[in-house]
Amino acid sequence: MPAHPRPSLNKDTTLCISLAGRPSNLGTRFHNFLYDELGLNFVYKAFTTDDIEGAIRGVRALGIRGCSVSMPFKEAVIPLVDEIEPSAAAIESINTIVNEGGRLVASNTDYEAIAQLIADHELDPALRVLVRGSGGMAKATVAAFRDAGFGELTVLARNETAGRALADQYGCGWVGEDPAPGTADVIVNVTPIGMQGADASKLSFSPEHVAAARVVFDVVAFPAETPLIVAGRDAGKVVISGAEVHAMQAARQFERYTGVAITRDQVARAAAFSRAE
Repeated sequence: MPAHPRPSLNKDTTLCISLAGRPSNLGTRFHNFLYDELGLNFVYKAFTTDDIEGAIRGVRALGIRGCSVSMPFKEAVIPLVDEIEPSAAAIESINTIVNEGGRLVASNTDYEAIAQLIADHELDPALRVLVRGSGGMAKATVAAFRDAGFGELTVLARNETAGRALADQYGCGWVGEDPAPGTADVIVNVTPIGMQGADASKLSFSPEHVAAARVVFDVVAFPAETPLIVAGRDAGKVVISGAEVHAMQAARQFERYTGVAITRDQVARAAAFSRAE
C-alpha cells in the first residue's frame, strides 16, 4: 500500500495531461505511480488532438496544471505559450508546459535530461560526437552536447536539407553517410532504428562503429534494451539509454507540476512501473 494513499478523485483533483500524435502509456503510468505513492491529489491522462490551438486554450481555460508535449506538436505550441524558458529557447522546441494561474510557462526537459546525463557520466568534452538523426530530439541532443562544451560534433542524416540545417544551426559538421569507424568516440542514435516495427532488430550503428567508440548512447525510449544498447554493453562500452532519458525528463516534469522533489530510487521505480505490461 502507498505510504500516503491518494485521495479518491474529487472536484479538487489536479489534472495533468500529455498531447501526442501517438500517445503511449509511459508518461501516464510514470506520473500516476508517483501520485499514488506520495498520496497526491493529482491525475495524469494522455490525449491526442487534431486541434492543438484548441487543446492549449483548454489547458489555460480549464486550469490544467501540466501538459507534456510530444511530436508533432513541440514546435507548433511555441506561439501559444506566454513564457519560454532557456531549455526550450535553446532548441526552439517545447515538451513541457506548466500552467501558473493562467500563464503558460514552457520548457524542454528532454534537453535538460540529456545535459544532466552528460554530466552524470562525466563525459569529456574533448570526445568526438556523432549524432544520427535530424528531428526534434536530435536537436535537443546536439544542443545539449554543444552547450556542455563539446567542440567536435557531427550530424549524420541522410536527409541533406534537414541534416545541414541542424548542423548549421549549432555550428557542427554534417555527413550523409556513415563515416569510417574510429572517427567518433561517442555515437548517439536519435532515430527510430531499434524501436518496435520493421526496424526493431536493426543496429543503428555497425558493430565496427560500436567497437571503436567509447560511449554508446541510444535516445530511443522504448524498448529500454535496444539492439544498440545491448551491443554497447556487450562490448564493454559506457552506455546511456533512452530509458534513462525518458525517466529523467519525466521526473523533471513531475517536479514542475507538483512542486514535490523525488528521489532517484522513486524515479527508478516509477520508470520500471511505466514499462511493465
